[in-house]
Amino acid sequence: MLEDKNPQRTSLEELGEFGLIEHLTQNFELQRPSSLKGIGDDAAVLDFDNKKIVVSTDMLVEGVHFDLSYMPLKHLGYKSVIVNLSDIYAMNAMATQVTVSIAVSNRFPLEALEEFYAGVATACKLYKVDLVGGDTTSSNKGMIISVTAIGMGNEHEITYRSGANPNDLLVVTGDLGGAYLGLQVLEREKEVFKVNPNSQPDLEPYSYLVERQLKPEARKDVVELLKKLEVKPTAMIDISDGLSSEIMHLCKHSEVGCNLFEDKIPLDPTVISTTEEFKMDATMIALSGGEDYELLFTIDQKDFDKIKGNPNLTVIGHMTEKTAGAHLITRANTKIAITAQGWNSFKG
Repeated sequence: MLEDKNPQRTSLEELGEFGLIEHLTQNFELQRPSSLKGIGDDAAVLDFDNKKIVVSTDMLVEGVHFDLSYMPLKHLGYKSVIVNLSDIYAMNAMATQVTVSIAVSNRFPLEALEEFYAGVATACKLYKVDLVGGDTTSSNKGMIISVTAIGMGNEHEITYRSGANPNDLLVVTGDLGGAYLGLQVLEREKEVFKVNPNSQPDLEPYSYLVERQLKPEARKDVVELLKKLEVKPTAMIDISDGLSSEIMHLCKHSEVGCNLFEDKIPLDPTVISTTEEFKMDATMIALSGGEDYELLFTIDQKDFDKIKGNPNLTVIGHMTEKTAGAHLITRANTKIAITAQGWNSFKG
C-alpha cells in the first residue's frame, strides 16, 4: 500500500477539552462490577466491598521517558498503561481501573491522540481493566502522560517490600536486560537515520529486544500462578529501574541482606549475543538496565518445591542478615557489593 502523504489532521481546538475527552473515550465500556461510575462526572465511583484498594501513579515525559521518533503512539498508549499495572501486580493485587491524563502541544492532531488511545484501549481489554477518568490539557514541552492504576486485593494476600526474612529465596520472573538492549538498538538506528534518511533498518534480528522496549507486558499471569500454587511471597517489587536497584529496595525496606548469584540470572540468548555485539557485559545490563517489568519477590524456603521447575520463575539468590550486606556472587565465586545503578530520571 502507498503511504498517504496528506493524512487527515483534525485540530484539537475544534473539539475543545470536553469534546476531546468524549471523542477519545466513547468506545470504552465498563467491564468491572466495581466500576459504578466511569468517565463523565466529577469523579469515578468504585465499589470494592471488603477488599483493600491499591493505587499507583506514574508520569511519562517526552524526551525523558520516550522518543516519538521510534516509539509508535499506539505502543506508547499501551506501554503507559502496562507500566502502571505492573506496580499493582507487584503488590500481589489485581488491577481493576486506570485513569489516563495527557498534555500535548499543538503539533499533535486528533488522529495522533486516537492512535495513543487505541493502545490504551488494547491494554485495558487484554488486562481487563476499566478506563474511568483522566484529564487533557495543552503543553509547550511536547507530550506528557500521567496514568493512575487502581487495584484490589485481600488484606492477607497483599505483599509489601518489607516482608523478606533472612534465608528467604529470591525469585525473578521471565528474563532480564532485553528492554534496555532494545532501547540501544533503536537509538543506534536513529543515529544511522540521521546520517542517511534513506536507510531502512533491519530490526528482525532484534525483534524480541525491540518488543521488550516498545511493548512490555505486566506479569498478571504470575500473580494468578502464585495463587494457584498456593505461594504467598514474603516481599515483592517490579523491575522497572534495574535488578540491582530493586534488590536494594527490598533489602532496605525488609532490613535484610542478599546474596545474588550471577550464574542464576535469567538471560535470553538474544540478550547475550547483542551484548557481545555492543561490547557490553550481560550481567551489568541485567543489573542496571531497567524497564523489564518482571516481578522480583522472596519466598519462604518451604515453598521451593511448589515453584521448582516452573519455566516462569527462577531462583537467583537468597536473603541474609542485614549485617552481611547485599552482594553479587560472580561466576568466579567472588563477592561484589551490589549498588543501585538503575534508572534515575534526575541524573544529568
